[in-house]
Amino acid sequence: MSRIAGVEIYQVDLEPKVVRTDAIQAFVRQETPIVRITCDDGAQGVGYTYTIGTGGSSVFSLLRDHLAPRLLGQDADRIEAVWKDLYFHTHATAVGAITSLALAAIDTALWDLRCRRAGLPLWRAAGGAHARVPTYTTEGGWLQLSTPELVGQAVEAKRAGFRGAKIKVGKPHVSEDVERLAAVRAAVGGVFELMVDANQGFTVSEAIRRAHAYDPFGLAWLEEPLPAEDLGGHVELAREAPMPLAVGESIYSIQHFREYLERDACSIVQVDCARIGGITPWLKVAHLAESFGVAVCPHFLMELHVSLAAAVPNGAWVEYIPQLDELTTSRLVVQDGCAVPPDTPGLGIDWDYAAIERRAVARAALRR
Repeated sequence: MSRIAGVEIYQVDLEPKVVRTDAIQAFVRQETPIVRITCDDGAQGVGYTYTIGTGGSSVFSLLRDHLAPRLLGQDADRIEAVWKDLYFHTHATAVGAITSLALAAIDTALWDLRCRRAGLPLWRAAGGAHARVPTYTTEGGWLQLSTPELVGQAVEAKRAGFRGAKIKVGKPHVSEDVERLAAVRAAVGGVFELMVDANQGFTVSEAIRRAHAYDPFGLAWLEEPLPAEDLGGHVELAREAPMPLAVGESIYSIQHFREYLERDACSIVQVDCARIGGITPWLKVAHLAESFGVAVCPHFLMELHVSLAAAVPNGAWVEYIPQLDELTTSRLVVQDGCAVPPDTPGLGIDWDYAAIERRAVARAALRR
């Protein structure tokens, strides 16, 4: 049995490849805390997490000051025990974004280590349900784009082989959203899937109004129409909306997902591995959704989620948003509109350690 002998923590800030704005915010910077765990037999695993512009230093500090010290001397293969210990050690700050994001960096590193030691890719070790997963792009659907730009990006996405595209909605008046969606649908035809994302920007009444206005465009789903904490509002909207409702990127606990599913408040789960606290709870949410007959279409983190969506029977889509290109030498493989999970042992992410060292804005190392 090997023990954790060292933990290294980095934070690297990345600029988005394109301007990203939605109904409530702009994605101005990706703060990327990275954790590398080394065992006394030399085995290593690397994990990561992210923010969209704020809170990265808080995640880094929580890792350095409170979570990483408790890892030293632990059996790295007891992932459930480690996760539970760290969760209850920070119970006063859970459930919440900062704690979940910090837990995810450690948990993904432990899974990477386990899979590397076993010589298995994550998607096989976690279930191996699919050899590929359909993919859609979000990179051409941001709210600041003009209608001609939106149409051009969607047409290019279809030409590139994507199975669908996500369009941000939430313009000041519903007619503006409708005009944009109508133009895109006319340009790409009926087979190409369109998803829309309101980023929690509506009230219940406005969400009901817009859901009916969007109905003619045959949407795959309406994403985050309301604040995630408004479970009752989602129950009401789900009764009225003519298309599936997708939620999950802003939900931080398994129990909250359970409540949504029990009350038929959503029909697609978009659990985010970083925001739920890592691979360990992600898989529990995915299998919980499976028991309700609900698909999992994870949010962001395509380099990691390709393996997780492939691992579970209800993994339905991978969201294409390049995230780690400046820190890795590996790239997501897309064939015939499907994302292909990597077959290399571990998470399948090949980190460029020289780039991480060069670009780190904060770093810490702890030794046993």
